[in-house]
Amino acid sequence: SPKAATMPPVTAAAARDALDAGHRVFGENRIQEALDKWPALKAEYTGTELHLVGSLQRNKVNHALGLFDVIHTIDRPKLARAVAVEMDKSGHRPQCFIQVNTGEEPQKGGVLPTEADALIGQCRDELKLPVQGLMCIPPHDEDPSLHFALLREIAKRNGLESLSMGMSGDFETAIRFGATH
Repeated sequence: SPKAATMPPVTAAAARDALDAGHRVFGENRIQEALDKWPALKAEYTGTELHLVGSLQRNKVNHALGLFDVIHTIDRPKLARAVAVEMDKSGHRPQCFIQVNTGEEPQKGGVLPTEADALIGQCRDELKLPVQGLMCIPPHDEDPSLHFALLREIAKRNGLESLSMGMSGDFETAIRFGATH
C-alpha cells in the first residue's frame, strides 16, 4: 500500500487566517514548529487551544508544557515522570492522553495494549497527571475499526471518556467508535 503523503508545515500566516475565521483548536506534530509560530498567536488570539499530537521527548517536556494545552502522546513511564516533574515545577497542568500502540508496531510510539492499564494507573494514581483519555494511530494497512474498538475498551475499563483517534481517511469510522478528538 502507498505511503502516506507528508504534509508541509502550516505557516503562521495560514494559522492566522484560520484564527481570523474563528477557529480556536489546533494540533501540532512538532514542538519546534509550534514554538516558532504559536506563542505570539496565542497571545493575540484569546481562547486558542493547542494540542500536541506528535511524539514528545523528555528533553522537550518543559517547552511542551509551556505552550500546549493538551498532550496526546504520553506513552512510557519515564516520559510520564518527566511530565509530572515539569507540571509540579511550572504549575501548568495540560490535559494528557495516553498513546496506545494498538497495532504493536515497533516504529510507532505508544504503550502496548497489554501494558496500558498499568501506565494509566501509574499516571493517574502515582504521578497525579490529569489523564483525560487515550490516543491511537492504527496501522495504515489494517482495518482501523478493530483498533478503535480496542482503544474504546481500554478506555472504558479505566473510566476514561475521551478518545483521540482517526485521521483524514478514517475519521468517520473513528466517530462511530466514540472518537472525541
